[in-house]
Amino acid sequence: MSSRAAPDLPPIRLLCVEDNPDDVELMGIALERADPVRRYELHRVDNAASFVAALQGDWDVILCDFNLPRFSPYAALQILVTRRSTIPLIVLTRAIGEEAAVHVLRCGAKDYLTKDKLGTLPQIIGRVLEERRRAQEKERLDAELQAAYARLKELSARFVLAQERERSHISRELHDQLGQTLTAVVIHLHAADRAPDSAVAHKHSETAAELANGALQQLKTLSFSLRPAQLDLLGLVPAVQSAMQRIAEPAGLACEVTTRGSEPAKLEENAAVAVRLVQEALTNIVRHAKASMVRVRLRFLPSGRISVLVLDDGVGFDKAAVLNGQQSEKNIGLYGMIERTELAGGRLHIRTRDGRGVAIRAVV
Repeated sequence: MSSRAAPDLPPIRLLCVEDNPDDVELMGIALERADPVRRYELHRVDNAASFVAALQGDWDVILCDFNLPRFSPYAALQILVTRRSTIPLIVLTRAIGEEAAVHVLRCGAKDYLTKDKLGTLPQIIGRVLEERRRAQEKERLDAELQAAYARLKELSARFVLAQERERSHISRELHDQLGQTLTAVVIHLHAADRAPDSAVAHKHSETAAELANGALQQLKTLSFSLRPAQLDLLGLVPAVQSAMQRIAEPAGLACEVTTRGSEPAKLEENAAVAVRLVQEALTNIVRHAKASMVRVRLRFLPSGRISVLVLDDGVGFDKAAVLNGQQSEKNIGLYGMIERTELAGGRLHIRTRDGRGVAIRAVV
């Protein structure tokens, strides 16, 4: 049964648990009179079996008679709970005491209405549907909040791991390169001090000076990898160009840096993230890509955001196989870039195919 159609509004589908077909017809008439612009579709069931079968359909509201010979609103509510259904149920009755009304509401009914007041049924249905919409929206927001919280916990753990990897890298660089070089400087200086003649002493001194100059270059390289001086002195574009000169050009790669938009006079911390992303991408290209050319495109966006795109013409890789969720020496650089971007509040996208190069884009 349905009331007069309103083509611009979707129908409200009502499952009526009622043993008297005449009462269902009266409900339809009352709804049509009280709310002529809305279409209501009513379907009647009168026992538990037909009620359960009808729940396979898509219903907006259940209208349940309080006095049924073979069924009750309490049984209907229990079935809804068992099936984890969120369809709101409204109790209709000819007469109901206050205690019974309170009890049925406590058991899960959303409202009750006496059958001599069916003219107010559209308002009650509208309120119940709005409450359901709000509850569903709250559930959605709660789920999003829980997902965001879980994501935050994961990022926090990955941030700690990233910090430890960074410290471990710096420690190895200091110990394996700079520390050993300075140790050699000390050895040659002691050798010069104990040399039997000036010629031998001069030779050891020259070697110590060369090693000290090498240590200075190592220190500059390590300092650049942490934060390029050009970034603070000259800006982002010169810092990226310097990274290209230090990493890509010595490997024989043809390099190109292009920009769009105006670089702000005062750079935020995301500029340092952009440089580190370029450094890591270039290092990966030199080590693995077998490329002949690399392009870096910088785009300065509103609100201080920066878009970084790094392209190469190398061999590419199987993205699904490399980024399989397990970090290893094979993919640690890529995961480091993803972590760095996400910790800066951005997202990183990788597009690649075997033999077709790699495109890495991040917005930070």
